[in-house]
Amino acid sequence: MQPFMDKDFMLNTDMAKTLYHDFAENMPIVDYHCHINPQEIYEDRKFDNITQVWLGGDHYKWRQIRSNGVDEKYITGKDSTDREKFQAWAETMPKLIGNPLYHWSHLELRKYFGYQGYLNGDTAEEVWNLCNAKLQEDGMSVRNLIRQSNVKLICTTDDPVDSLEWHEKIAADPTFEVQVLPAWRPDKAMNVEKPTYADYIATLSKVSGIQVTNFATLKEALQNRMAFFNDHGCCVSDHALEYVMYVPADEVELDAIITKSLNHEAITKEEELKFKTAFMLFVAKEYCKMGWAMQLHYGCKRDNNAYMFEQLGADTGFDCINNYAPSAQMADFLNALSATNEIPKTIIYSLNPNDDASIGTILGCFQSTETAGKLQQGSAWWFNDHFKGMTDQMTSLANLGCLGNFIGMLTDSRSFLSYTRHDYFRRILCRLIGSWVEEGMYPADMKALESIVKNICFNNAVNYFGFKL
Repeated sequence: MQPFMDKDFMLNTDMAKTLYHDFAENMPIVDYHCHINPQEIYEDRKFDNITQVWLGGDHYKWRQIRSNGVDEKYITGKDSTDREKFQAWAETMPKLIGNPLYHWSHLELRKYFGYQGYLNGDTAEEVWNLCNAKLQEDGMSVRNLIRQSNVKLICTTDDPVDSLEWHEKIAADPTFEVQVLPAWRPDKAMNVEKPTYADYIATLSKVSGIQVTNFATLKEALQNRMAFFNDHGCCVSDHALEYVMYVPADEVELDAIITKSLNHEAITKEEELKFKTAFMLFVAKEYCKMGWAMQLHYGCKRDNNAYMFEQLGADTGFDCINNYAPSAQMADFLNALSATNEIPKTIIYSLNPNDDASIGTILGCFQSTETAGKLQQGSAWWFNDHFKGMTDQMTSLANLGCLGNFIGMLTDSRSFLSYTRHDYFRRILCRLIGSWVEEGMYPADMKALESIVKNICFNNAVNYFGFKL
């Protein structure tokens, strides 16, 4: 029996062990999509206890504690202590056999706190005391956690109206060597169906200095803010879509739709789709001009529990996979951009693993010579970033595309401890490739294998985004 989570965790063949320990283990990290707070990086926050750094805002863990029948008081409640919340998580942990949270949590306890045991209700006090004592050491501030993780560059997630104040301050601070760049997330400018749209557009108008009254002035305001982001080193966008739609409309229709929304009138589903199609075509063409990459995240049905949404708001653990995603429309969207040679570098993620094959075949229709792997299937995301999800995503990509050009893992996280997910990914990558070599499906060409592994872990992302490290 293999020991629990030893140095060869998940590495089931000699080749997998060689690939991981010789090539993958010590490669640096580029985290090109996450949700961490740049203000906390600039201020070099220190955490009072393990609950603050581990459970605060982590809806992955919240979902599982709820699944264990725990009262919400001990999950997100303000009338319970951090120690009580930690106990609720510790008592949930033993039941998470097969869940990646069990692995991630123990990887984090080992890497950052040196704890070699396993967390449960009985060991909770020991782990609580150990971690809290460790967190008071100088080396456990936010910046030092990033350094310990061998992170070279971070892309946060930022709205077009953001001032990017904290990015400016980090860039001007010579004591912190890790680049922290903004990433453009214009969902609020696109979501014309939302009752808050008019208020948001008023803010965008003020920040950009361009009064938005129609689709043309919306584009001008967005161009203004893109230029601002570009000046701050931004080179990647991110979009949360229901699906990648293609329902074309003319400018007259678009003006009528935005006017309705600005007047707080209800928008039909067809109007929503037409507006979002035009919005996405516009921003994609702008990204192409600027050399930005476009990330498309889709396949999520959000905020399903209306009662809990009313209590806690968004991003609190009540989202699920949506299985409606017409791949023909995604192909038509890319085809419309291809007609004028204006497809930007594009990374496509679906929350539904059943979309892997359709994504893989669509990508192959629109590749070009300007960038190797210009169109990418993004890494297994959210509900899929577990052993099977990662294995299936990379296997599908290998079957239908060019795995060697894959830009690899990202955290998509709000936690400064979640960089161990890159280690988890790398172990699975090496296990998968190692099995192909052991089974005679790929030669034991160590030069080629070293290049493939190191590129997927780090080099491909640096080259793809054009990061200057």
